[in-house]
Amino acid sequence: MIRERFFFRQTIATILADHPAHITAAKEGILAARQVLERYIARDPFFQSSLEPYEPDSDDLVIVRMAEAGKKANVGPMAAVAGAIAWAGVEAMVARGASFGVIDNGGDIALVCDRPVRVGVHAGTAPISDQVAFVVPPQTGILGVCTSSATVGPSISFGVADAVTVFAHDVALADAWATSVCNRIRVDDTSVFSDLNPSEVTGVFAVLGRHTRQWGTLPPLVSATVDEHLISAGDRL
Repeated sequence: MIRERFFFRQTIATILADHPAHITAAKEGILAARQVLERYIARDPFFQSSLEPYEPDSDDLVIVRMAEAGKKANVGPMAAVAGAIAWAGVEAMVARGASFGVIDNGGDIALVCDRPVRVGVHAGTAPISDQVAFVVPPQTGILGVCTSSATVGPSISFGVADAVTVFAHDVALADAWATSVCNRIRVDDTSVFSDLNPSEVTGVFAVLGRHTRQWGTLPPLVSATVDEHLISAGDRL
């Protein structure tokens, strides 16, 4: 297996693949999605700044995916940007023939896998952090595993959760819902779960200090030693 870091402007990603051609495809897919996004933001800057659902004047796939995800999760479209770009990268890998490919775009993961893949849980200073991992079973399609945190990283958050991880086959939607759930969930208030559509979101796992909350169907969670330095993040530069 090949592991390669990829940096381009705000994109800080880790790509896993079996073949060099699939690494190349992932980069091409990421860059193509970014170019579409940057061109659209240049003529519609509010798309980038809105913290609420926004209706874009575009039929480009990456823009539509971000806007639709934001609308469903009741957040701005940029809440789905990392997931949408990772999704485009893995789609490019699949188009090049990959049956295994992972793109971790700053903690928002898109993957296709013909074997089990472990995804570690990093939740800042929470006791469970870096001690457990999900064992994602082989997938016939692309899966999103996206995480938002109010205590780790630079992303805007109005919540208190150390980590909220969302599983969905719509990777942009997994990213948007991770932000939305993280904004709203509290130890004694999980009412946000009632807004989730089980036909769109598979499961949610939230870490709030010493507490965890979950919804839906999750992959098995096992004890693990997670190497924090494998996480794609700006402080790794």
